[in-house]
Amino acid sequence: MTPADFPANITAALAQLDYGQAPETLYAPIRYIMGLGGKRIRPLLTLLGAHLFTDDFNGILKPALATEVFHNFTLLHDDLMDQAPLRRGQATVHEKWNPNVAILSGDVMLVRAYELFLDVPPALLPRILARFSQTAAEVCEGQQWDMNFETEAQVSIAQYLDMIRLKTAVLLGFCLELGARLAGASEEDAEHLRQFGTDIGLAFQLRDDLLDVYGDAATFGKRVGGDIISDKKTFLLLSAQAQASPAQQAILAQHIGQPVADAEAKVQAVRAIYDELEIRPQTEALINDYFQDALQHLERVAASNERKHPLHQLALQLMDRES
Repeated sequence: MTPADFPANITAALAQLDYGQAPETLYAPIRYIMGLGGKRIRPLLTLLGAHLFTDDFNGILKPALATEVFHNFTLLHDDLMDQAPLRRGQATVHEKWNPNVAILSGDVMLVRAYELFLDVPPALLPRILARFSQTAAEVCEGQQWDMNFETEAQVSIAQYLDMIRLKTAVLLGFCLELGARLAGASEEDAEHLRQFGTDIGLAFQLRDDLLDVYGDAATFGKRVGGDIISDKKTFLLLSAQAQASPAQQAILAQHIGQPVADAEAKVQAVRAIYDELEIRPQTEALINDYFQDALQHLERVAASNERKHPLHQLALQLMDRES
């Protein structure tokens, strides 16, 4: 199996997972959300992390799948908490079934994710399960901070960056660390890969924030300006609020936290303030900073450039995406 084969192998292996059969109302929602597709970035990162050190992926694919099952568990519960009607263009589980089903099916997904680690060699299992448990708790911490920020009047940029580190980035870091450890990497190399994934995750989420404001509606996959309409505290909004003149603050105050009479007018007004303050290039600069930090960690990993190339290319694709 080569890196070119990884996506197809991940898709095939996920399709073969047996989460359980009865009651149907418990397991059908799991098969449904796992069948909605997605980029499968997390298991792909796990395999690419292992590829740096080995060509033997026996015992690595199933733990890699655990990261995707866990990720989809978080999506299922996040959609319920956000009351989101759609996921990847299809009805969310709580809409297609009901909230109680979404809670319970999600709980089973977390159990199944842990089961997928059971084939890890006994010498590695305690460390890997401890790191996975820590990461899973941190993802939940990030989600809670995100919900807290919805009602908090003052949120600092540092607080926001730490929230997205927990909610999004730490799991990407864990995936690379997982692949490295399963492939016999040194402690130092595993740590550099964890840092690489975390930095890429931060850049990825900031890129998502940027695309929400400046993306192409035809390719972004969701409504451009949605974060502005919902008053979501993002790096762009927090930076604008911190830098705005009194006149600009007044304009922001007219739109942020107020009932939305004209959504498009709100988006245009807030985006105009971003443009005046040059928030877009500031965001792009921070994205690049995280990306360059990530590349420095990858450079320090004791593997050949040929082995690093697929991982480097994936990182570039994540940064250059328009959706």
